[in-house]
Amino acid sequence: MFLNFLNLSFYKNFSSKKFNFKSKINCFIGNNGVGKSNILDSIYHLAYGKSYFNPLSFQNINFGSNFFAIEGHFKKKEKIEKIICGLKKGEKKIIKRNDLKYKKIYDHIGLIQTVMISPIDQDLISDGSFIRRKFIDSIIGQVDKIYLKNLVDYKKVISQRNSLLKYFAINKTFDNETLLIYNHQLIKLNKPIFKKRKEFISKFIKIFKEIYNDINNKKEIVDIEYKSDLIENNIEEIFTKNLNIDKINQHTTNGIHKDDLIFSIENYPIKKYGSQGQQKTFLISLKLAKYFFLKSQTGNSPILLFDDAFDKLDQERVSLIIEKVKQNNFGQIFITDTHYERTVNALSKNKSEYSIFEL
Repeated sequence: MFLNFLNLSFYKNFSSKKFNFKSKINCFIGNNGVGKSNILDSIYHLAYGKSYFNPLSFQNINFGSNFFAIEGHFKKKEKIEKIICGLKKGEKKIIKRNDLKYKKIYDHIGLIQTVMISPIDQDLISDGSFIRRKFIDSIIGQVDKIYLKNLVDYKKVISQRNSLLKYFAINKTFDNETLLIYNHQLIKLNKPIFKKRKEFISKFIKIFKEIYNDINNKKEIVDIEYKSDLIENNIEEIFTKNLNIDKINQHTTNGIHKDDLIFSIENYPIKKYGSQGQQKTFLISLKLAKYFFLKSQTGNSPILLFDDAFDKLDQERVSLIIEKVKQNNFGQIFITDTHYERTVNALSKNKSEYSIFEL
């Protein structure tokens, strides 16, 4: 996967900006606030149809404009894929592939694969289980369209069931037959999603541990545990057992929408016991494991977006990370930093060809 051309129109702080890329490693250097991260985000936007940093799409429109448009030309297996993503205020976002508009945005997922490493990834450790489920789904969904479809359907049905439970509470009524309709749909969807997540984690953990040891100077025991209601319970029994609790809480309290990942270092929760450096290395290892998992499943090297590369990392560690990704026919890497010399020194250690764009 290789991005040749990028054109930004009224996207965030850029009213108009074009880039031509010829190198595998591309660095954006400039002071804070000049829009380095926004460039990486535009590439991510082309891949997934949404911003990595701001889920409210209309807020990505440049101040004073009523729309934004991003255009990227990607070379994939000797074929050029022209991707356009745009949004006009008051209208739905559109994504076009080679000038043909997608009917559904999720049909685009998996064509352009990118992995973002950013300081905001800290929420994977510090925030709630939703973020970690999102991380799992963002990987599996790129290589398994059936999983992605099941996930979309599951979210729709769980929302309908929750609305029904609220209706029961407000109107002081209950209709078991209607509830059973949603239960049967959820049971049918819970099982394949759980199975796929379980299979994925067993493969992912091995990749993650290898990467952590490669980029970490110290030998530490790290682990990821998949936590799910379905590991020890039958989903049919869960819905029956928790019916009264669901009615009281007015939402579905158990199921795969409550799954979580438990991150540990030396057999202790990394959130509580890990240092800033350990947490940073853990997070980067998670993202690089995502990179190599996608590569192993598709045969294509994703584009790596490395935002604020030296945040809590020294030059040696960044060089190790770049060297790790460079192995075995790597794809493109896009890096942002505030210091020119620091970036050049880190890349020089790898004897890499690179391009620098000063903003």
